[in-house]
Amino acid sequence: MSIRIVVAGAGGRMGGRIIHQIASSSDLTLSGALEREDFGELDADAGAHAGCGEMGVALTSDTSSLSGDVLVSFAIPEASVAHVRLAAEKGMAAVVGTTGFSDAQREEIAGFGDSIACVLAPNMSVGVNVSFRLIEEAARLLGEAYDIEVIETHHNQKIDAPSGTAVRMGEILARVTGRQYPEDAVFHREGQTGIRPEGVIGMQTLRGGDVPGEHTVYFFGMGERVEITHRAGSRDNFAAGAVRAIRWVADKSPGVYGMEDVLGLS
Repeated sequence: MSIRIVVAGAGGRMGGRIIHQIASSSDLTLSGALEREDFGELDADAGAHAGCGEMGVALTSDTSSLSGDVLVSFAIPEASVAHVRLAAEKGMAAVVGTTGFSDAQREEIAGFGDSIACVLAPNMSVGVNVSFRLIEEAARLLGEAYDIEVIETHHNQKIDAPSGTAVRMGEILARVTGRQYPEDAVFHREGQTGIRPEGVIGMQTLRGGDVPGEHTVYFFGMGERVEITHRAGSRDNFAAGAVRAIRWVADKSPGVYGMEDVLGLS
């Protein structure tokens, strides 16, 4: 049986890539394409707008007639919270790849987990989530003798820093090494900083061009260093991960899950 999907932010870059994934699958159906009220191309066919041919579903801001099995959202935090609320009202599972949530927004989404299944992840890429496991193991094996630095790079339109993926990396590294994030993180260095304090995690951000995403964790030891890097070449890997999450969450019990659950890494 086909899984019916409502794509929120369907006119955006990630929404378009997810629609491409749906169009090329045999077990997924686009049942709704949601956009904001002031979007310039409302009523256009969502498939045609995404560049994969007409799919018979128009871009709309009207939520009254939306229905489906899973709602997927890559948007700004305020919009994604509203999208999860809509999914709960409609009895749909949800997949959310948005970053930059406040603690209050995360708590609100967690509350919806009482009634629907929701996959909430800062990065849907399978490779990134494998990288999470790799840096966890590296931090555990290398121990406190290695200085840890995280550098992330994204396109010049990204509005939050550090990225949600880098934040998750910082949280993992802090947990494994007995530190606290963000308390033990250093986000800025300038001027006479003195020697590097022991036990800190450096978090540096680069922004420019159209980079989909790049994250490197450095473990600096005496006489050697270990680097674990993930580079995204396009947004298609994020869309493919989101589709994998859609297939996984469609029949799950209520709760808030992560990509580690989807991939069997938990």
